[in-house]
Amino acid sequence: MVDLSTLPTPQVIEELDYETIVARQKQTFQDLWEAVRLANPDAGLPDYDVEMLETDPAMIIIQENAYREMLERARINDAARANLLGYSTKGDLDQLAADHNVTRLPNESDKALRERIVLADQGRSTAGPEEWYKFHARSVDADVRDVAVYRPGTGPEIEVAILTTSNGGTPGAPLLGSVLEALSAPAVRSVNDVISVVPAVKTIVNVTASIWLLPEAPMSVFDGLEQTLRDALDNEGGIGFDVNTSWIISRLMAAGAAKVTLTAPVEDVVMDKFSAAAFGTVNLSYMGRLR
Repeated sequence: MVDLSTLPTPQVIEELDYETIVARQKQTFQDLWEAVRLANPDAGLPDYDVEMLETDPAMIIIQENAYREMLERARINDAARANLLGYSTKGDLDQLAADHNVTRLPNESDKALRERIVLADQGRSTAGPEEWYKFHARSVDADVRDVAVYRPGTGPEIEVAILTTSNGGTPGAPLLGSVLEALSAPAVRSVNDVISVVPAVKTIVNVTASIWLLPEAPMSVFDGLEQTLRDALDNEGGIGFDVNTSWIISRLMAAGAAKVTLTAPVEDVVMDKFSAAAFGTVNLSYMGRLR
């Protein structure tokens, strides 16, 4: 699937700089003033040399015009973003999705909707490809966060692994049944495919660590570390994501933490590309203060 976040910034979206606009408009005014002065030598027009005065009427008008131009250019940038899949949000994104025959699910985030639009386009060519099954699995419920589609052997069997946003990533039986029903529809499933839907979470990672805080850090830093770690896996993890010890330590080293000693896991938890890990118990011990 195309990762929209890796695409370069579109050239249609320009960087805005108020001072640059002011300088350009001032230079234009000075050029025009000089041209009028030279074309009318008998008018007694002086050289324009008062642009540094805050009370100069010309500069006041130029600054006002520059600010207005910056607002107009910002609006053009916003309009361009509204029509680009990687930047469009909320109602604008819903309109783009409709062009691809995709509608937002209840409580579905902009990020998830963008991903489903890409999957729909990539998988719509023929029934059966990986992206096609992924799109329909993710279209069942916004709780479906990630999907892996693979053949466990050489036969017609296809396994579809589901990772959810809730319940530590593990889908319940009703959701698995709904996904299987959606993928088994005649308009979705290839004739020879035998589909089964399974949870993607195959490994539970229990974490044990000792935490030292900086002298000035409030205890609320320590109190929030477990949730910080769990949120990090929710936001950064997914199917095929390795839970490395260095990653755990880096996420526990939040602002205010001075030192982290990780006791468990003792080695990196490496996942295959069809499985996901979830946290089980997270036991953090407060050890005191360090500079």
